[in-house]
This record gives sequence, C-alpha cells and structure tokens, in this order.
Amino acid sequence: MTTGVKAQILKYDGLRVPRYTSYPTAPHFEPVSGQEQYEDWLAALDQDSALSLYIHVPFCPRMCHYCGCHTKVTRRYAPVEDYIHLLMREAAILARHINKSQKLAHIHFGGGSPTMIRADDFSRLIQTFRTLFTFDEQAEIAIEIDPRQLTEGRVAAYARSGVNRASLGVQDFDQKVMCAVNRAQPFHLSYDAVKMLRDYGINQINLDLMYGLPHQTLDSMRRSADYAALLQPDRIALFGYAHVPWMKKHMRLIDEEALPGSMVRYDMFEIAARELEQVHGYLPVGIDHFVKPGDTMALARQNGTLHRNFQGYTTDRCDALLGLGISSIGKLPQGFVQNSPDMPIYQDAILDSRLPVTKMKAVSAEDRLRAAVIERIMCDLAVDLGQTCITHGFTADYLDSDLTALEPFAADNIATVDFKARTVSIPMESRHAVRMICAAFDANLREAGTAKKHAAAI
Repeated sequence: MTTGVKAQILKYDGLRVPRYTSYPTAPHFEPVSGQEQYEDWLAALDQDSALSLYIHVPFCPRMCHYCGCHTKVTRRYAPVEDYIHLLMREAAILARHINKSQKLAHIHFGGGSPTMIRADDFSRLIQTFRTLFTFDEQAEIAIEIDPRQLTEGRVAAYARSGVNRASLGVQDFDQKVMCAVNRAQPFHLSYDAVKMLRDYGINQINLDLMYGLPHQTLDSMRRSADYAALLQPDRIALFGYAHVPWMKKHMRLIDEEALPGSMVRYDMFEIAARELEQVHGYLPVGIDHFVKPGDTMALARQNGTLHRNFQGYTTDRCDALLGLGISSIGKLPQGFVQNSPDMPIYQDAILDSRLPVTKMKAVSAEDRLRAAVIERIMCDLAVDLGQTCITHGFTADYLDSDLTALEPFAADNIATVDFKARTVSIPMESRHAVRMICAAFDANLREAGTAKKHAAAI
C-alpha cells in the first residue's frame, strides 16, 4: 500500500463498525416471546426452496483468549453428549415445518469446537439429519476443525458422513504468539490434520489466520503466510483480531502492551496479503479472503454472485439459512431468527417440543435495499447505487443523502465516488476502509451506543 493511502485510512482509526455478516446486524435483533412468527416464516417458504443448515457446537476444551464466539469450556464429554441429543430433538422439531421437497444444499458445523463431538456421535447426528431432511446430492457439508482435537476416528466419521470441506482454525504458526493466547498449536498438528483429511478424501480445505494478536511481528506474519501456503489450502481467511474485553471478559487475560497498534496491524495484513498473492499465487476475494485460481469463490467473485453470511464470504445461494443449537442465527426471506444463548432456556424449549427462538428481526423493503448495497460493497468493492435502488423498487436517488457521507473518503482518494452516476468503487489497496464505507449506508448505526458493540474498523 502506498504511504499516502495508508495515512489517509489511518485517519479513521478509532471508528467501530460491524463486520457486516448481516444487515441489520445482530445487536438490532428484537426479543420475541413465542415461535409463531418463525413458524409462519417457515411455512411461507417455496416448496422447492434450497436450504442451508448451520449447527452451533458451543463447547471447547480450553478458552482461547482471542475468542469472540459463543462457547463454554468443558473438560468432560457428558455436557457435549447431552447437547447432541438436544440437537437431534431440535432438528426433529424443525423438520415438522420443512417440506421434503426442500433440499439441504449447504450444511456447516461451527462453534466453539465441533471437533469435540466424538466420531460415533457425529455419525449419529448426520444420520438423524438425513432421516429428517432431504439432502441435495451435491450438498456441501463443512466443519470447523481444531487441529489439536482431530483424530483419525473423527476424520473417518466425517468422510463416511459426507463431509467435503474442512476449515482449520490455525490463527498463527508462531508459538510465542499462540502461547500468549492460550492456544499452543505446533505446525505439525496442522500439517498432520490436513494430510489426514486429504487421505480420507476431504480435499476442500480452508484455513483461518489472524493478525493483530499479541507478540506478532511483521516477520512472523510473513512466515505464517508462508507456512499456511505450504499446506496448500483452497481458501485462506486473514481476520483482524477484535479486542473487546468489555464484551468478552477472557480477553482481559491478553497483555494489552503486547498488542500491535493500528499502523502495525495495517502492515501485518499487507505483508501477509502480498506474500499470499505475489509469492504463492492466491487471488484476493473481498476484504480478507485469498483463494486458489479456479476456486468456486474466485469464480463467484468474477461473476458477481459472491455472498456474505454469518460465516463470512460464501458461495452459498440458498433461499434460507436455518440455525440449530444454542445462539445460532438463521436467515429467511422475511428476516432473521436467533436461538436463545442461554442453555437452560434453550433446553427447556427443546424438551417442551418448541423451537428455541428468542430473538427475531423482520426486514423491511428498505432493509433489503441497504443489505444489498452493503453486500455488494463487501463482496465486489463496488456498487451501482442508483441501479440497486431501482431493482429494489425505490427511486434512483433514494440513498443520495447516504452517498454524500462518502465525500470525505472520495476527498482522501480512498474510494472513487461518482455522485452523478451514483456509483462507488474501492481500489484493492483501500480494502481496509470497506467496512467504514458500508457503514455510511447503515441506518441503524446512527443510534447512540451501538458502536460499542462492534469491532474497530482498522
């Protein structure tokens, strides 16, 4: 990145904006007292709808100090086993509202640590889903993996169950960094995990890296990018660590003096990105993904069909996303649905044969318009604002007042804004500013106090 552009973007250091995995964002979901509206939304789905299923596993054997997920530490398996039975019961409740002609085209196990589930329980869970739902023959079945927990028995169970994509949580390959965040994980564990997965035919591999962790340096980030490329994953995500100790108390265990400042974080991302792109041939996608040429995500980026959901960038084009498990979020054409994050409340609902939804957010026509604008900026780093407004039934000038909020970014040469044509484009060297530019179209962000709930922009 040129020094000029970097300096201009760093002027906005301190802004807190959402990661925009949805719009409206989760802090704006509203409490509900029953499941009736969710049932109505499910009943209104087209009979031939393609469905995604997200399963949240909220357990880990140890807490990583950087973790922002909804999870709980347990060293015993009994709570996990009990939870598996609750998931199967919840799936049966949900299936009563799903037509057999509606096929599951995408399934994702997230957490927490899905690899805490033992092999036989994972097989039983997938078999239950296959009994209750109709699977698309080409369904993508993905699972997030902690290499420290992976065993051959688990991998064999994944392969038998049809898992075809694995996402490894690596974060960094420097052991000083990993020990500082309570996640000692030598390189050989990731290497062995990838080899084992491929030996069993699970060949689509994603890998997560983080920058902005304690004790990271520019050299260590370059080395981590090289180590990551050595594993030859199809996709690499390079996320910035969001330090929010007022929301996640375990983050207070991180030595704040060891955290890099905004300028160094910037350089860390740029060095890792340059290594992945120029040395190892990965293609940039969105603001923080890097993929092999020919990957479906690269193709989606080229043809404008890349999407954004709660797992980040995706090629998933399903009509609805259904969530299973504590705190999981679903998205239907009418809006968003979230299960209770409280285990006793979740459990009581399941045992009472009720869907455990406690928050929802119906979306208006304007919400859909703003969501489309934000998604295209996040995915394409560009948007034709006037055409998007017309497509969603609004006049071309409907968002002109929001567009004027981009004048400072245009003046700083961070974004190219044609106010007459109503188009916005952001060069790749300014991708750090994309979330800030999206925020100009976020009507909810103007409310007092919401910024505290989001990660720093840089």
